[in-house]
Amino acid sequence: MEALEGRCPRVLVIDDDTTLAKAVRLYFDKMGYQVFVASDGLEGLRQVFHARPDVIILDIMMPNMDGWELAKRVREISEVPIVILTARKQENEVVRGLRLGADDYVAKPFSLKELEARVDAVLRRVEQPCETIKAVIYDDGYLTVDAARWEVTRQGDKVDLTSTELHLLLYLVENQGRVLTHRQLLEKVWGPEYVDEMDYVKLFIWRLRRKLEREPSHPHYLLTERGVGYRFQGSCSRS
Repeated sequence: MEALEGRCPRVLVIDDDTTLAKAVRLYFDKMGYQVFVASDGLEGLRQVFHARPDVIILDIMMPNMDGWELAKRVREISEVPIVILTARKQENEVVRGLRLGADDYVAKPFSLKELEARVDAVLRRVEQPCETIKAVIYDDGYLTVDAARWEVTRQGDKVDLTSTELHLLLYLVENQGRVLTHRQLLEKVWGPEYVDEMDYVKLFIWRLRRKLEREPSHPHYLLTERGVGYRFQGSCSRS
């Protein structure tokens, strides 16, 4: 468990399965987290404002407002990490969750230790800057990536990025012009336990393109090297 600014991380569990929510609460309490629980989507949205969580554990199938709609609404107001927790294991459901802005996905049944490992991983990405990266590592007048301030601007306007999106972008920009494999990106940004989660890279690149590129379907900065991985290409050259 990673402490945030000298305090216990706040975890918001949103799940209508009261037995499961209680088990998660007891486990995370024991591990040193401050835990809040909501039993449906509307209550969960209210708790986002009230509890100001550091991470949200979110079920999908719930009354009043399902997890898909809640994830969408949370992303309109906050970049707080979201770990989707659901019985659905189909690939298209994983894709949908990550496209809506979730940071991770844990399918039921699961172990509480596994869930904590996933939560801890997203919290590490929130806390830990990439120490090796220079201050302003890219600026072409249109796009500016400032690692020292953890800030990205597009035509002077700040771009809201989740911690995972920012870590991925910083690593790509730091290696500008170099092709980075899916495995390299997963290991560096997500951690070694994620090296087989190929969809994560693809979907987070898609999210970054939507936020940064003039034409996301014809990217200038975040280029695909088919069958290999991705590279960041600055404005000096293009392929």
